[in-house]
Amino acid sequence: MKETEDNNVFVLSKRLDDAEKNKNSDECRKPADFETAIGATGFGKFNIILLLIAMPAGWSSIFETTTMSYVFPAAQCDLSLTLENKGFLNAITYIGMISSAFVWGYLCDTLGRKKLLAIGLFLDGIFVLMSASSQNATILMIAKFLGGFIINGPFAALTTYLSEFHCARHRARIQMMLGIVFSLGTVILPFVAWAVLPLNLSVKIFNDSVEFHSWNLYLCLCAFPALISSIAFIFMPESPKFLMSMGRNEKALEVFRKVYCFNTGNAPETFPIKELVEETKLNNDSKHGGRITANRTKLQAMKEGWQQITPLFFPPHLGKIILVCLLQMLTMMSLNTLRLWLPQIFQAINDYQYYHNGSTTDLCTMIDQIRPKNQSQNCEVNLNNSSVYINSIIVAVVSIGGYIIAGMLINALGKKRLLNILGILSGSGAMCLYFAQNSLSTIILSCLFVSLGSININVVLAVVVDLFPTTLRTMTISLTMMVGRSGAMLGNLIFPVLLQLGCAPPFFTVGAAIVGCAFLACLLPNTDLKALQ
Repeated sequence: MKETEDNNVFVLSKRLDDAEKNKNSDECRKPADFETAIGATGFGKFNIILLLIAMPAGWSSIFETTTMSYVFPAAQCDLSLTLENKGFLNAITYIGMISSAFVWGYLCDTLGRKKLLAIGLFLDGIFVLMSASSQNATILMIAKFLGGFIINGPFAALTTYLSEFHCARHRARIQMMLGIVFSLGTVILPFVAWAVLPLNLSVKIFNDSVEFHSWNLYLCLCAFPALISSIAFIFMPESPKFLMSMGRNEKALEVFRKVYCFNTGNAPETFPIKELVEETKLNNDSKHGGRITANRTKLQAMKEGWQQITPLFFPPHLGKIILVCLLQMLTMMSLNTLRLWLPQIFQAINDYQYYHNGSTTDLCTMIDQIRPKNQSQNCEVNLNNSSVYINSIIVAVVSIGGYIIAGMLINALGKKRLLNILGILSGSGAMCLYFAQNSLSTIILSCLFVSLGSININVVLAVVVDLFPTTLRTMTISLTMMVGRSGAMLGNLIFPVLLQLGCAPPFFTVGAAIVGCAFLACLLPNTDLKALQ
C-alpha cells in the first residue's frame, strides 16, 4: 500500500515538472515584445563596447559647438573678431543644427539609425577640417554652419540608438552615461587647447596664400573623433527596435541573438526568444497616419515618412511635444549661453590678474576686460593663460561627478523631481555669479551651474525617449533639440548685448530661464521605468 502511494507521489511530481517545462516552453514560443527580448540579451560586453564607440561620436557633437570658445582668444587678432563676431560664431553652429532638425529626424526614423550615424559623422569630420583651413571669419562661419547642419543628425540618432539597445531598467542610467561621455568631451577640449593654442605657430604654404596658426591645428585635431566613430559604426548592427517597427522581425531577432551571444558567451541558438510580436500590426491603428508597411523598400519608407510624423501634431502627442520643447529651449538657452562664454570669462579674469600683478577682485570688475575699449590699440593675445584651461577642466570634471550622482539617484527620485531640483539649484548658481567676489567663488558657482544644467538636458531627453513611440522617437528628439538649440542660438546672440548693458543682466537672465524649467517640469507625466512603445 505504501509502495503504491510512493509511486503515485512520484507520478504526480513528474507530471507537475512536465507541466512546468511545457509552460516555460510555451512562454519561449510566445511572441515576445521588445522589452522582453532586449531584457533577455542581458547587460555585458556588447553594451560596454557600444558605450566606448559612443564616446568619440558624442565628443564630436560637443566639439562642434564648443571649440570656438577656446579659439576666440587665440584667433581674435588673426581674424579681427569683435564681441558681436564671437557671439555670432557661437550661434551659427546652432543655426545649422536648427535648419536640419526635421531632415535628419525624418531620415533617421525612416531609413535607420546606423547608416545615418556613419554617414553623418564622416561628413561632420570633413566640415571640421574645412573650418581648420579657414583664413578669414567668413569661411569659418560657413564651415561652422555646415558642421552644425550635419552634426544634428548623428546626435539625435546616437541618443535613440543607445536607448534602443537597453531595457527599461538601464535606459535612464544610459542617458546619464551619455551625459558623462559629453562631459568627458568638455574635459578633453581644454586639455588639447592647453597643449596646442599657446604654441607660437605660423606656417605659410601655397606661396604664402594660406597661413596656419595654432588655432588651425587645434581645429584639425578636433575632426578625428567624428572620423574615427564614423568608421566604427559601419561594423555595428542596426537598432533591433527600429527593425521591429519596420516589420523586419527576423533581422531584429538576429541582432538580439548576436547581442545575447556577445554578452553571455552562449551560442546564439540558445537565445530563449524564438519569435517577436508584429509591431507593424500593433501600430497601424492611428487615425492621424503613422502607418508602416512591413519590410518596406527605401522608396516606400520615404513616401510613408511624412505620413509617419503626422501623429506628432495631434493628441495625445501634441501637448507632450510642446512641453518638452519648451523645457529644452529654456534649459539650452540658459546652459549653452553661459557655458560657451565661460572660457571668455575665465580669459577676462586671467587678463585682469595679468595686468594687475596677480590681484583679484569681484567678477563684475574683472569681466570688464571682455568689453571693447574705446581707445585704439594694437591687438594683443595673452598666451600666458594656463588658468583659463585649468578652470575649464575643473568645471568639466565636476560635471562628470554630477552625472555619476544623478545616475544613481534618477530611478530613486524620479525624472520629474530631479528636474525640479536641478532647475532651482543651477538657476540659483547662475544668479549668484553676479555677487561673486573673487575668481574662486566664480569657479565654484560655474561648476554648480554647468554640471546641474547639463544633467537637466539629458534628463529631458530621457523623458522624451520614454514618452514617444519608436516611429516618432528620433524625430521628436531632433525637434526637441532643434527648439532647444534655437534657445541656445538666441542666447548667444543676446549675451554680448546683455554684457554691454552691465554685469547683472546676463547672469539673472540665464538663471531665470532655467529656474522656469523647474516649475514647467511639474506638468510632465510620470515615465519612470516605462516600457518603450
